Order: sequence, then C-alpha cells, then structure tokens
Amino acid sequence: MKITFIHPNMYSRRSADAMQPLVFAILAGLTPPDVETVLYDDRVEEIDYDDPTDLVALTVQTYTARRAYKIAAAYREKGIPVVLGGFHPTLLPDEALRHADAVVTGDAESTWPQVVKDAKQKKLKRIYNADPDYPLNGIKPDTRIFKGKKYASMVPVQFGRGCRFACDFCSVHSFYGNTIRHRPVEEVIAEIEALGAKFIFFVDDNLFRNYEQVIRLFHRLVPLKIKWACQISVDAAYNTELLELLQKSGCAAVFTGFESLHPENLEQMKKGGNLKHQNYADAVKRFKEYGIMVCGAFVFGYDRDTPETIEQTLAFALESKLCIAHFNPLFPTPKTPLYDRLEGEERLVYDKWWLSPDYRYGRGMFHPRGMTAEELSDKCFEAKCRFNTYRAIFKRAMDLKANCRSLFHLGAFLAVNLVSKKEIHVRQGRALG
Repeated sequence: MKITFIHPNMYSRRSADAMQPLVFAILAGLTPPDVETVLYDDRVEEIDYDDPTDLVALTVQTYTARRAYKIAAAYREKGIPVVLGGFHPTLLPDEALRHADAVVTGDAESTWPQVVKDAKQKKLKRIYNADPDYPLNGIKPDTRIFKGKKYASMVPVQFGRGCRFACDFCSVHSFYGNTIRHRPVEEVIAEIEALGAKFIFFVDDNLFRNYEQVIRLFHRLVPLKIKWACQISVDAAYNTELLELLQKSGCAAVFTGFESLHPENLEQMKKGGNLKHQNYADAVKRFKEYGIMVCGAFVFGYDRDTPETIEQTLAFALESKLCIAHFNPLFPTPKTPLYDRLEGEERLVYDKWWLSPDYRYGRGMFHPRGMTAEELSDKCFEAKCRFNTYRAIFKRAMDLKANCRSLFHLGAFLAVNLVSKKEIHVRQGRALG
C-alpha cells in the first residue's frame, strides 16, 4: 500500500518562506513500515498526479481550503480515496466531507493507525474523531519524508499544544478548547539532538503555557548550544528568570501577538494577557536587553480601529525596530466567536470567504466600524510595504542589542526580512485556490 501526503498552498505558486510541514513527519512516523509514504508539498514543488497511490491525505487550513478541495477532486476523479484533516476540517467537518472520502477531526495521533488499517481493507469510515486527551508521549517524527525538498533554514519542533488564552478571533481555542498538553521534555531534547539542526523553531502557538514545564525545557536546551525561536505571549517579557533562561538556552527571536495598541480592542478580542502589559515598548526593550529579536503581529478591524490606528501601529513597529511585523486585516475564521458575531451582525463581505472565487488575499472580509473594508485592506498593505522598504530594513537592522547583536542575528534578520519583502507583493491580491 502507498499513501501520498499533500500540503496544499493557498494557490498554485511556489513560496519562498515554507517550513517543513511537521504534521506529515508525525504521520509518517505513525505509519506502519510496510506502507510506502511520499510527500508532495504544494508550496515548494509540483504535485505529480500521475504518481500511483492508494490513499491521499491532506492537511487543510482555512486559507488553503479552496486549493485543497481542488487537489482532492483531481484524485477522486481517478478513483483514489482522499482523507482530509487539520484545523479547517475539524471546525467544518460537514463541508470537508463534501470533498473527501473521510475526515479526521482533531489531532491525528489517536486515529491515524485506524485510518491506515481501514484504508488497507478499503473500509474507510466517513469521519474519525480524535481523542482530545490523547497523550503526546512517544511521538517520533520521520523527517526522511522531507528529503530533497527546499525549505526555510529553521527546523520545526513541537513541545506542546493548546493555549491558555481564548482570544475571540483565534482558531486555536476553537480547535483545542481548554486542553493543554505537553510532550515529555526528554523526548523533545532527544528529537532535537537527532535532527542535528542549528536553528530550531518551536511551532507551539504559545510556548509559555506552563511555567514549570517550559523552565525544564530551557534548562535542557542549554548544553545543546543551538539557536532557536518561538511564539510566546508578551507577559514572558516580565519574568526575569524566564528571560535569563531564554538567553542562556540560545533563544534568538520571539514572535508575539501584540494585536492592538488600543486597550478597548484588546478587551473586545479578549486578549487579557496583553491588557495587563500594555506598555509594548517596555516589553520589547526587556526582550532586547537579553539579545532577543522581537517579531510582532498586529490585527486591524476591531471596533476602535481607524486608518489612524494603523498609522500609529506602524510608527510603533518602526520606532521599536521590530525584527519583522505583520499588519493584517482581521480575518474571521469559521466557528470562532468573532466569525459568529460578525455573521450575526451581517457584516461579512463574502459568504464563506475561503471558498469565494471573488476573494483576494489581503482584502477586507467584513465591514469594520471605523473604516471601509477597502480602507482596511489598503492601509494594512501600505503599512506592510512601508515597514519593509530597504531604508526601513536598514534602519531596523542597526539595532545593536538584538537585530545586529551578532553575525548570526544580523544574518537571520536580513534573511527573514528580504523574504518577507518579496512575499508581501507576491501574495497581495491573489485569488485562493
């Protein structure tokens, strides 16, 4: 038996910033050795639809749903069964089932062995529901599936899943609920040692979810002498012990969701952790005092946002010399409180934007209160462009505490900024699918 894994892109074009899709290494590691596996990553290579296979498995995010359904249809027309999993099919299983022979909801560890067994017997069930409390110990990603593919230099590793916050725009809480799980520290360290990579990216939605666990992890990272980056909440900047261990264990950069400079927006999005630490300039300064580059994410479209809000946020990002910054129109993900609220208020521009042939990447998906949908998308795109001019990149690079702290820091800073500058213009205005 042969299984073909596919990671769909948002559209049929190669991407310059794609990281290894860790989910497929995990699935490959769970697949019996007598089953052949192959991966086609739509972001970095062409899919060979003529390559014989017995089962196709795709992971689907909301932004890739339209493309994923097209790929699935091409295989099903050949009589090859397709199984869909990931965030989007979990949130909208009925929709996904219209485009697949089977759907896996939730994390696949508890269900994938049964999916393979049923596929062998040609008895796939329509839906496989994961056990939300299934332990994460024993995960052994098989990274051989990435051989020969060109990815970003950062190698992904996962410590845990779930987030202690419940922001109303975020699909993470809709997917995991209140469940927070960790892998054993010893297994994570063994995986990093086996990878032999010098630059690791922890893909956890928020690495700082359990203080005792993360402190144990950082202590064990110290002797490995690697560089790494992660996503972490802004409150981490106010924990001195944590900052010292971040520096000592090799943390070079953190990605944090600042989201908004306006406290009323933070309250509306239920970003309680940020409300307690609204002095973002001070938080950035604290990270940089320990040589850590700061990458910030901002979303716009909440009720207190105006074109001036976006301008003020851009000024903050430039003045703070953030490593990179994302200025995104708020996009409502289905089954989140945000989506339900906007739908109830009849403020959505598109009926199911992720399937609409009229939607273009970067465009406003709903009608904000403080500006038009067109103003929202245009101002966000303008902020991205101005933050990533060559002049702005050079000025931000001249940050001796973090962005230019060492040759490694400067090299990483320039690499991520030049790729980001390119991708901004390539993606803006593209149709999904």
